[in-house]
Amino acid sequence: MTIKEVKQALKQVEHVEFQLASGEKVPAHFHVTEVGEVAKRFIDCGGTLRDEKKANFQLWTADDVEHRLSAEKLNSIIELSEEKLLLSEHLPVEVEYQSNTIGKYNLAFQNGKFILESTLTDCLAKDKCGIPEEKLPRSKKPKMKLSEFQQMQCDPNAGCC
Repeated sequence: MTIKEVKQALKQVEHVEFQLASGEKVPAHFHVTEVGEVAKRFIDCGGTLRDEKKANFQLWTADDVEHRLSAEKLNSIIELSEEKLLLSEHLPVEVEYQSNTIGKYNLAFQNGKFILESTLTDCLAKDKCGIPEEKLPRSKKPKMKLSEFQQMQCDPNAGCC
């Protein structure tokens, strides 16, 4: 979802609810402690320079169980962030939420709830690493035993090692 889509979704609800894709709900007394922009500049394993920008929402749960974030309040926080940080309404939104560690999630909106969707790592230079695109969809990683991995040989000229 983009910032614009989040703001449109907020018009459909009175209170904001977040839920993990597994169905587990974020406690209703959560806070949105940050709204910001995260910029990432990196070189992928194939040597391509890449830039990525996202809007970031950080969710935090405290002991104040009577707290409830209204859609109107979250919308005002987003609008202030757009004004002060010059956030584009077209930025994709990433959500940070504490579980075992800080998790990063994509965001969807279904049945009046914001859904925290799992994110996955991926090789962005499959062609340079010798990994056929059609055999490894973006949503799946190959499974292998550690013993198999340790026996693999990597060509130092492949650009992925």
